Amino acid sequence: MNPQTQEIRQPEPPQAPVATFTVQLSSTRRGARLARLLATQWLEEHGVPFGSTASHTAALIVAELAANAVRHCGNIGRDFRLCLTLSEPTPGRRLRVEVTDARADKPLPPGSPPPSGTEEESGRGLVLVDALADRWGNRVNDRITKTLWAELDLPL
Repeated sequence: MNPQTQEIRQPEPPQAPVATFTVQLSSTRRGARLARLLATQWLEEHGVPFGSTASHTAALIVAELAANAVRHCGNIGRDFRLCLTLSEPTPGRRLRVEVTDARADKPLPPGSPPPSGTEEESGRGLVLVDALADRWGNRVNDRITKTLWAELDLPL
């Protein structure tokens, strides 16, 4: 596990965004796949080459957060929203991935993600996000929506 993740559960103060991309997608496997494809295309357009380590890591994070939204909202026909923000903090760039779904009534269990080696059948995607992201967390926005977010420090 990334030791920074356990200490930082709230987002850091926002940095000046350079570029933002937001899209509403259906809570289906196809919607989750489209989220990943759109993210890698958008990153390439903003200087993160497709196939690079940063692009691959970002794609995995987007895929896991989108799959989580599909799992919680797909059976009730609610969409999810993907928001990508590229910032230029000093000394390097930062990508923030946010996936918002309409299941605030399904918050993450305390102590998420589950420790590796448990017999749980779900929740391993958050273990992957924890390992890949520099920071991540979640917030309940209102009675209906919650957002899972992850930040990735990108090489210059």
